[in-house]
Amino acid sequence: MRVLFAGTPDFAVPALHALMAAGHTLSGVLTQPDRPAGRGQSLRASPVKQAALAAGLPVLQPASLRDPTVLDALVALRPEVLVVVAYGLILPEPFLHLAPFGAINIHASLLPRWRGAAPIQRAILAGDRQTGVTIMQMEAGLDTGPAILAESILIGPDMNAGELHDRLSALGARLIVSVLADAAVPPFPAVAQPEVGVCHAAKIRKSEALIDWRQDAASVLRTICAFAPVPAATATLEGTMFKLHRAHRVDEAPGSAHRAPPGTVLAVGQAIEVACGDGVLAVTHLQRAGGRAQSAVELLRGYPIRPGQCFDALAAPIVPAVT
Repeated sequence: MRVLFAGTPDFAVPALHALMAAGHTLSGVLTQPDRPAGRGQSLRASPVKQAALAAGLPVLQPASLRDPTVLDALVALRPEVLVVVAYGLILPEPFLHLAPFGAINIHASLLPRWRGAAPIQRAILAGDRQTGVTIMQMEAGLDTGPAILAESILIGPDMNAGELHDRLSALGARLIVSVLADAAVPPFPAVAQPEVGVCHAAKIRKSEALIDWRQDAASVLRTICAFAPVPAATATLEGTMFKLHRAHRVDEAPGSAHRAPPGTVLAVGQAIEVACGDGVLAVTHLQRAGGRAQSAVELLRGYPIRPGQCFDALAAPIVPAVT
C-alpha cells in the first residue's frame, strides 16, 4: 500500500521501520517541526524525522495543520492510508479522510481504557495487570474510533514505563503490519468501542512524580515505575533531592511491621529500605541531584545514608487521574 506516516517520538520509529520492511511504499512522513533541546537549546530533529531521512523518505514538518496548502500537499502524495503513531497534533477532520482507507492510529492501551495522552504511565499508576495496543480507525473524537485489531500484554510487578513503552512500541509495529496485510478494499473491518470501561489518560504533571511516603509501599512503587526512566520519581532527604529509578517491596515477617514514620530509612546495604505508610520499599537504583544514576551500593560508597534519617514524608498532594 501507499502509506502516509505521521509520528514524532521514539515510540513511532519501530512502526515506520516495520512498514518499510513489509514492502509498503512510504509516500511521505509527517512529523513535528524541529524543537530546541539540550543545554544549548539547539534545534533537534524528532526521532521519526531522523529515521525517515536515514531511509531517504520525504519529510513534511508543518507548524500548523490549519493551513489548507498542507492538506493539498498530502493529498498530492496519493496515499491509500494514513498511519498515525504519537504524532502529537490533533488532526483536523479533513485529514482523516484524505486517503481511501482513512486514518488509523496505533494507541498504547486496550481501548476504551486509557484514552488520551499518557496511557502507559496511567496504566502503571493505576496498578493495571495488563495493557496492550489497539489499532483504531480515527474519527473526530479523542481515541473514540472503532477498533480494528488489539492485543494485550501483562504488566510485570516491577516493570517501569520505559520497559513497557518499548514492548508496546514493538507490538504496535507488528500489529500495524498485520492490519495492512489483511486490507483488501476500504474500509477496514472494525468494531465500535464498548461504552463501558471508558477512562482518560490525562497528561502527566511533574508534581505527580514527587513521592508521598505516607502512601502504602505498593502505591509508592507504582509511582517509581510509572516515571522511570524520565522524568523519574523524586524524593528529598534532609534537603538533598534524589531521583528514584528502581525499587521493590520488602516482605515483612508476620507481626513485625515497622512503626517508623513514613519516609524513615530503616536499613541500608544492597538497597535503601524506606518506611511507607504501610509496608517497606527497598530502593535499589537512584540518583543524587547533580550526579549520575547508580545502584544504591555505589551511591552509599560516596554518600553515606544512615538508618534513622528521614525523607520528606509528603512531597506533593496526590491528585488521582480522571477515570
